[in-house]
Amino acid sequence: MTTATEEFRGARDFLLEHREDYATAYEGFEWPRPGHFNWALDWFDAVAEGNDRAALHIVEEDGTETRLSFAEMAERSNRIANWLRDRGVAAEDRVLVMLGNQAELWETALAAMKLRAVVIPATPLLGPADLRDRVERGRVKHVIVRAEDTAKFADVPGAYTRISVGGLPEEGWEPYEDGYTAPAEFLPDGPTLADDPLMLYFTSGTTARPKLVEHTHASYPIGHLATMYWIGLKPGDVHLNISSPGWAKHAWSNLFAPWNAEATVFIHNYTRFDAARLMAEMDRAGVTTFCAPPTVWRMLIQADLTQLRTPPREAVAAGEPLNPEVIEQVRRAWGVTIRDGFGQTETAVQVSNSPGQPLKTGSMGRPSPGYRVELLDPVSGAPGASEGEIALDLSARPVGLMTGYHGDADRTAEAMAGGYYRTGDVASRDEDGYLTYIGRSDDVFKASDYKISPFELESALLEHEAVAEAAVVPAPDELRLAVPKAYVVLAAGYEPGPDTAKVLFEHSRKVLAPYKRIRRLEFGELPKTVSGKIRRIELREATAEGSQAEYREEDFR
Repeated sequence: MTTATEEFRGARDFLLEHREDYATAYEGFEWPRPGHFNWALDWFDAVAEGNDRAALHIVEEDGTETRLSFAEMAERSNRIANWLRDRGVAAEDRVLVMLGNQAELWETALAAMKLRAVVIPATPLLGPADLRDRVERGRVKHVIVRAEDTAKFADVPGAYTRISVGGLPEEGWEPYEDGYTAPAEFLPDGPTLADDPLMLYFTSGTTARPKLVEHTHASYPIGHLATMYWIGLKPGDVHLNISSPGWAKHAWSNLFAPWNAEATVFIHNYTRFDAARLMAEMDRAGVTTFCAPPTVWRMLIQADLTQLRTPPREAVAAGEPLNPEVIEQVRRAWGVTIRDGFGQTETAVQVSNSPGQPLKTGSMGRPSPGYRVELLDPVSGAPGASEGEIALDLSARPVGLMTGYHGDADRTAEAMAGGYYRTGDVASRDEDGYLTYIGRSDDVFKASDYKISPFELESALLEHEAVAEAAVVPAPDELRLAVPKAYVVLAAGYEPGPDTAKVLFEHSRKVLAPYKRIRRLEFGELPKTVSGKIRRIELREATAEGSQAEYREEDFR
């Protein structure tokens, strides 16, 4: 009889074998669907036995390092699991974990899985109001946080266990470090069903109140085999993913995908981004695979990319679409093409450019192995549209799809209506099956009866050397109903003012069709979620109110 570990390994090895053969991987991949599965026990511990290779390598800003092998991580997580069990942590208890990129974060993740507890990841950037919401809606029974963040919980009511990591704990808080004295052998108190809850993620809330996404012991651990495939990870790789703890992408590429591949997770902690220092640490650590959000890629190309003596074999970007100009600059400097991918907190990577495949400029690639992706017609809702909402066919439900929105049956039903999981994102599909991102369905707008994709206009603006970041939203207009307005963050060496505005309006007229070109422009920082995504809802609201700081194209004729 095939064990869950063997079933998982078989699916993983199939993707590794065909990592550059998309057609075979897509046609031949089958999701493992074990009835019982605990990734920490059935996969990580199996890989870790007698394994002295580095599982985790962290370099701090001051140069100090933490390096832990797979075997050490397995033992430390056993000790922490035993200690947490003595503190009352039980199966399906909700545990809010608010830690930075530190070893205790990975130990806690493994320990909680072993206990069958449900983790609610949280970024240390959250304040008391956000924490009250998470503790209340998440029905939190235990919190594990950095010592410097314990004060944030002073006004967060609840009878939850308080565990402090690092430093001297305040009164009422237990020191996490005591866990290292617990027994090194862990015995689970029962089997883990693959569809038992594992994680509850609060989404980043770019347009509304954060949703609470529920994942299982299968949907993220097994689902991220697709993410492993997209990144191009192999056993022995050293993987760097720049992501803040508390957000789904951190679990994607700093936990499940690399350890599915038996790769080393590499972290460089810093308080302020320094491209030169990052590249120096990448060289020193021997980073072979690299993932970063578009914001980081845009900052990197402001530096001398040739400082990186040994570029990574694989480079990917996720979080928001990456503009073609950034991809081209990295290709020229490193000889490596950044490969885009599309996914959500609700899923693993659904669409991607996988290693070795022909790339099309601007396209985010083709459906991932295990995903049947449809485009739903915006009017009829029928599948097969050349342009429409990205949706997953639930008749072939992928393992890497959430259970639903926890505690919100109406929102779950809406998202899963008609036999499709609806992403809320719009794309087009060409004759070769490549998908090109257009935007969130609520970001796309009409101007003079033409449909406008903000992403396309933002990409055009970013082709100009003066633009570091840009966001486009509709601005009210009496004649056209709405016109494109750009909010622009300038690159170093450029000053906001009419001269720069005139240059950018001229650039817009040169590279965009008349109905698409930027008609209004304003300089300033972009509002973002704590995970770094642009909050377009704030820009739309600000635009509707009007601003004395905006420039209008007609003023420069």
